[in-house]
Amino acid sequence: MLNYVLRIILLAAGWLLIAGYSGAETPRFLPPAERPQLEQNKPWPENHFLVLAYHDVEDQVADQRYLSVQTSALNDQMVWLRDNGYQPVSVQQILDAHNGGTPLPPKAVLISFDDGYSSFYTRVWPLLKAYNWPALWAPVGSWVDTPADKKVDFGGLMTERERFATWDMVRELSRSPLVEIGAHTWNSHYGSQANPQGSAEPVVANRLYNKVTGQYETEEQFTRRIDADVSHISASLRDATGKSPRVWVWPYGAANGTTLSIASKHGYQMAFTLNSGLGDVRDLMNIPRVLISLNPDISEFATEITRVQEASYARVMHIDLDYVYDPDPQQLSKNIDKLIQRVSDMKITHVFLQAFADPDGSGTVKALYFQNRWLPVRADLFNFLSWQLQTRAGVKVYAWMPVLSFDLESSLPRVESWDPKTGKTRVEPKQYQRLSPWSPEARKRIIEIYEDLARHAPFTGILFHDDALLSDFEDASPAAMQAYHDAGFSGDIGDIRNNPEEFQRWTRYKSRYLIDFTKQLTQVVRSIRGPQVRTARNIYAMPILQPESEAWYAQNLDDFLSTYDWTAPMAMPLMENIPLHESNAWLDKLVTTVAQHPGALSKTVFELQGLDWRSDSAHAEISGQQMAEWMYQLQKSGAASFGYYPDDFINGKPDISQVRPAFSSYWYPKND
Repeated sequence: MLNYVLRIILLAAGWLLIAGYSGAETPRFLPPAERPQLEQNKPWPENHFLVLAYHDVEDQVADQRYLSVQTSALNDQMVWLRDNGYQPVSVQQILDAHNGGTPLPPKAVLISFDDGYSSFYTRVWPLLKAYNWPALWAPVGSWVDTPADKKVDFGGLMTERERFATWDMVRELSRSPLVEIGAHTWNSHYGSQANPQGSAEPVVANRLYNKVTGQYETEEQFTRRIDADVSHISASLRDATGKSPRVWVWPYGAANGTTLSIASKHGYQMAFTLNSGLGDVRDLMNIPRVLISLNPDISEFATEITRVQEASYARVMHIDLDYVYDPDPQQLSKNIDKLIQRVSDMKITHVFLQAFADPDGSGTVKALYFQNRWLPVRADLFNFLSWQLQTRAGVKVYAWMPVLSFDLESSLPRVESWDPKTGKTRVEPKQYQRLSPWSPEARKRIIEIYEDLARHAPFTGILFHDDALLSDFEDASPAAMQAYHDAGFSGDIGDIRNNPEEFQRWTRYKSRYLIDFTKQLTQVVRSIRGPQVRTARNIYAMPILQPESEAWYAQNLDDFLSTYDWTAPMAMPLMENIPLHESNAWLDKLVTTVAQHPGALSKTVFELQGLDWRSDSAHAEISGQQMAEWMYQLQKSGAASFGYYPDDFINGKPDISQVRPAFSSYWYPKND
């Protein structure tokens, strides 16, 4: 993979000489008094609301197998909310606000209770009546349906029947104006094998893997299984309450787009996850909640609630799965354990994980790490490692994917470059070998690869690779030229380049075209994996530092900031041929240039380099001390989110003891 980085270095170096870079001024440091105030001190946005997710409630020991809180703690928390200006709202009030009715009050809060414990009837309902607070209660149908003389199979933990409610309780509670009965599936609150390695993943959100046949569920099988579950719980709740349920609550907070589509067809109007943040009445099928666990005292509870609207930051390790893979199963297992331990020890927030294979570093993707229709599978590994990183290391995993550089059959048109000397076109050998995005068949194949990724792996987001670029001589393929003419451009690329106004319009047309294609890929992934999937995209440094260089890349910072959840600049000074002694000044200039765009720093994650690709040495790693210096510089300049690529976890480079003080806000609090 690193060979094509070298190609980009050469290209960037040439552009940099044209730009005439000079070192920035001494890095600036914003005094504390001049920094923005915390979000918790600001009013909530209009029609936003907080949702709290509770489970069981007990009078004595709060059993964390059931995420219990004590009755006294729940009472104290309700009092704290009331005394601090939080205003309880019902599901109906939220739906009314969504439909243009009465807006929600400031600091609106909805409390919810999952699973269907009998404690909601015996302990919670009396509190609701005492305080006149509405609540959402979402039972698992099969647990409520368990006969009185049987134990409940609580995800493999056989549990005494009396811990769970009865249908009589459901009927009585449904008549209370304070209680909304939602659905938590009929019998899909458990994990089952979802990859060849045996990971047990939430069955309502993932296609199961049959270890006997070696096959995943088909789309038809998955849809049929989920539809049967949604139909069963919906009919059972309707029979018990006389009302069709309208709220869907995901087990484990694990959402899925296909399942959500099925639930919508059955009349559900709201869906609750366990993602962080405030709910928004404009988006009721992806509502975040704060999980209340470990029976927090009132101080811990207050801290959790007041920080809910603070902007999240990212600390990212960008990982090559090619480093992990080994044909020897024992060595592969050791590599996986070593990586997960290192990520866990680093105490970061995100991993950008390679989902494609590129062991020869050509930059042209010939194989993938997940089952798909169009390319060989080097190893069916992405699902397993993504799940392991999420559950064992506690990080968010973004699937790092190419946009165009897939090595599909030669009949599909490639991006071609126009030669101003000869007027001829060719596939540029020193650049990514990309499929032309203007080819309908190429786009179709790429979309299907993204569909297959979404079906076969759980992940938090997508990182669109830096192969989504077009130079000021590209794309000159026949498919692209036809699209230009359809869009009103005349002549060949030489004619367009010789007309400054047309050249500028052509640059913007290409930038927006790539943006629109990644938006289409995002929509495809979300339709299958769920609306909670986030997006990030790599951007080169030059389109940030010199906006006119958009023409050389077809990348535009403002477009990125308005489109993706994270914009990921390649903050790699040595790759840009910046002398090491000027690298801090260059990083400062990059951050402060981004900061000139309102709100941009909260959506930008700067990616440092872990290797000096200009060196002939096979071990040209950047020292941990140097990387830490760069990280401190980013923070001094105002950046909160940053990471690096690549991480050599096999050899422990960079040195974790040197990097972690600057990198991990868990071990070493972020400098404010």
